[in-house]
Amino acid sequence: MNLTTVLDLITEREAATDQTAARLREQINALTGELARVEGELADLATTRTTLRAVTAAEFTADDPTIASAPYQQILHILGTTPTGMRAKDICLALGVEPSPKHVEGTRAKLKRMVNRQVLTEDQPGVFALIPKRT
Repeated sequence: MNLTTVLDLITEREAATDQTAARLREQINALTGELARVEGELADLATTRTTLRAVTAAEFTADDPTIASAPYQQILHILGTTPTGMRAKDICLALGVEPSPKHVEGTRAKLKRMVNRQVLTEDQPGVFALIPKRT
């Protein structure tokens, strides 16, 4: 091999590597933009969650301090994740509580209390759901 051939090979390799580097820079720019968008969405969701918890806690605290307690708030959070409602046993499972009769009945009593205070509905026997907010 002579020097000219080696230099030509280096030039070809340099051009290919330069193209690869340019393509990677484009991908990095695109991913950086996408990451910034996703991080912004995460921040917005965290702010929304914090605001909703504060508003919900203040709303219930004003009318009924019992419902503002942690167990009730946990139940409300679980029910907020399902539009169709849940049974007391399913709520126990979602909370990580053993679904023994004692725990299920205690949860059902809390649910019934919230139905009486017009926080939840029980449209079907034993199925509890959040009352839709009026706008």
